[in-house]
Amino acid sequence: MVNIYFSLFFPELTDSLFSTQGIMVMLLIAYGGAMWMFLTSAPKVYTVMVSDVNIAKQFYEELLDLPIADIPLHYYYNYEQSLSASTFDPIYMGSTFNNTMPKPSDGLWYQLKKNTQLHIIGGAGLGYKDCQRHVCFDRECLDALLLRVQSRRLKYKIRQETPLNFLVKDYDNRVFEMAEVNN
Repeated sequence: MVNIYFSLFFPELTDSLFSTQGIMVMLLIAYGGAMWMFLTSAPKVYTVMVSDVNIAKQFYEELLDLPIADIPLHYYYNYEQSLSASTFDPIYMGSTFNNTMPKPSDGLWYQLKKNTQLHIIGGAGLGYKDCQRHVCFDRECLDALLLRVQSRRLKYKIRQETPLNFLVKDYDNRVFEMAEVNN
C-alpha cells in the first residue's frame, strides 16, 4: 500500500529505483554495508614476536591462563588477497616468494580481552641476559599483558617505562623480557 502512494507521488524515482541499474546500486550498497559490519566487528589483533614459541605457549596458557582463540576471519581474507601476488611471474618475485609468506595458522592465538586477540609468532632473539624475549609494537598490548601478570600475582620488574620494558619470572625461575619496540 505504501508502494502505491510512493509511486503516485514519485513516479520517476520508482521507475529508476526498480530498474536494473537501480537494483545493482542497491545491491552494491548492501554489499558495502555488509563488508563494513564484518570488518568493524572483527577483533583487534596484537602480534607478539617471541624467541621460543613452545616456551611462550607454556607462558601464555599456563602462567597467564589466556584462553585459546580462533583465527579471525579477516586474517583468512587478507591472506587470500596476498596470495594473488603469487600470480606474478617468478622471475620478478622469486620462486620461493609464496613459500616464505606466513600463513594465518602460523603461531599461537589467544583471547586477551573480549574483542582483542593476541597472535604469538616466532622470530625474536634472546633478550636481556639470554632470557625469553617477547617483542611487541603496541603499547596497549603490553599494558594489558602487564595487567594480566599483576592480576596473576607473578613476580615482575619494570625496567623502563618508555618504551615499556619489563621482566616476568615464572615458577621455574625462567625470566621473560616483555619489550615495546618504538615505531
